Amino acid sequence: MSIKFFNWFEQNQSFAYAFMRIFVGGALFIRGLLFISDPHNLTQLAGSEKYFWMYSYIAIVHLIGGLLLMLGLFTRLAALIQIPILIGAVFFVHLSQGFITSGQSLELSVMVLFLLIVFFLFGSGVLSIDNRMNK
Repeated sequence: MSIKFFNWFEQNQSFAYAFMRIFVGGALFIRGLLFISDPHNLTQLAGSEKYFWMYSYIAIVHLIGGLLLMLGLFTRLAALIQIPILIGAVFFVHLSQGFITSGQSLELSVMVLFLLIVFFLFGSGVLSIDNRMNK
């Protein structure tokens, strides 16, 4: 019984890839919503009004890019436009905090960066608008 269970999953690995893309897209979309839902917090993150535009840009890219990733529409572009943001998060924001923190921000940022690179290189997978348009 258990062998058939695992065989089914082995035969349907492409769905797992698609679900990871949908999950990461949803997480980025929610992060974008969190950024724009509290402009005061956005200003605090920026440190001053001078950098407010940068955090607004990040919020918009997460919203649009996350939605596109969830749908599997222009997946490579959606991943590509978010990769520089995640590189910035990893190397300029969270790296100084290190791996052993209560927020786990560095670990999560590295994981999302890695997955965005994978989605950029390999595309959207089977459950996507991109896949439907190519048929």
